[in-house]
Amino acid sequence: MQTKVLILAAALTAVFTGCMDNGEPYVPENLNRLTVKAVYPDGVAAKGGATVSIVEVSSATQYSIKTKENGTAVTDIPNGIYRINVRDRNDDYVFNSTRDKVLISDEDVSLDMEMMPSKAGAIVIKEIYCGGCSKAPKEGTYQSDKYIILHNNSLDTEYLDGLCMGTLSPYNSTGANPWLQDGKLPDFLPVIQAVLAIPGSGTDFPVKPGEDAIVALCGAIDHTAEYPLSVNLNLPEVFALYDPVLFPNATYHPAPGSNVLPQRYVDVVIKTGQANAYTLSVNSPTFILFRAPKTVDIKDYVQQSANQPQVPGGSEKVVAIPPDWVVDGVEVFYGGSTGNIKRLPETVDAGAVTLSETFKGRTLMRKADETLSAEQGYEVLQDTNNSTEDFYERETQSLHQ
Repeated sequence: MQTKVLILAAALTAVFTGCMDNGEPYVPENLNRLTVKAVYPDGVAAKGGATVSIVEVSSATQYSIKTKENGTAVTDIPNGIYRINVRDRNDDYVFNSTRDKVLISDEDVSLDMEMMPSKAGAIVIKEIYCGGCSKAPKEGTYQSDKYIILHNNSLDTEYLDGLCMGTLSPYNSTGANPWLQDGKLPDFLPVIQAVLAIPGSGTDFPVKPGEDAIVALCGAIDHTAEYPLSVNLNLPEVFALYDPVLFPNATYHPAPGSNVLPQRYVDVVIKTGQANAYTLSVNSPTFILFRAPKTVDIKDYVQQSANQPQVPGGSEKVVAIPPDWVVDGVEVFYGGSTGNIKRLPETVDAGAVTLSETFKGRTLMRKADETLSAEQGYEVLQDTNNSTEDFYERETQSLHQ
């Protein structure tokens, strides 16, 4: 992604109120005035310094400006279709607001951006590897090696036991989102195909601060034995999705390797789809981690018909997960399309990370917070609840040797 960062110094602001950078890349008479106002929840005072990211959708060119003390930022931009995000944080909350597909066409535009508060998570998604790799030196491509890595981002030991996860409907970010009504997402998260959960009785699977946990969503085997550009998932620390009754496709779910422990097989809380293998988009999944409140039995919850709405215009059912159950969530856009559509609300993920190409071994990684990592003495990852800022595309899988 081409990135141009604009720092509007006070001295320049009086003279130059916001052509997109100091090099004045645009002809002034072809610009439109964009005014963005960050509107905070009751009890939270507006302040300066919130970051306003402006992305031109077709070119993926990104610019960044800061709000002034009244919560307003002003700049001049050319005609185009833009994705605009405002992000901020205080000692208690992360704030985000996103407006997608903002049309700028020969007139000035003013936007009031409602800043949605959310908490940074203890367990976060560190890596999503979904895009597959080449079979080289053989012919063809390979995608039976998908995995995610979780990370304890807190100061305390956390327990993965009972942590649920799933991918959202629609599977891909491109095309229509059947859940959008009048431009708004539903008040629940539609988990499609299956709800998965880490096994355990409560304290079986501790993760210390800064430690990781690998979840093999496809074969928990050493894929490099046949495909050197893939990864080895035959590891004793791996949690493996292996249920030959519900997901009998051995191409995607072969029997786990000898180093994988049966007590670390992922539970399938419910399967709502008909596929013979777990379906995760190869180019643009949305993936969430969540926990039901202690007063709710997740196995009972997923079985209730009221919690199994049908995909609008389709036949497949989903499980409706309340957004406030979410521990972490990541939205992935496909770099081969300009028609990506959001599936996660701002309170879960105000942005998206882009996977540029599939079958290249590329993976999506969360950035480290170098300052906090140095202070804490272990790896602390960036968590602003905005994957555009928190993630990057890495050339190879982190598990590739």
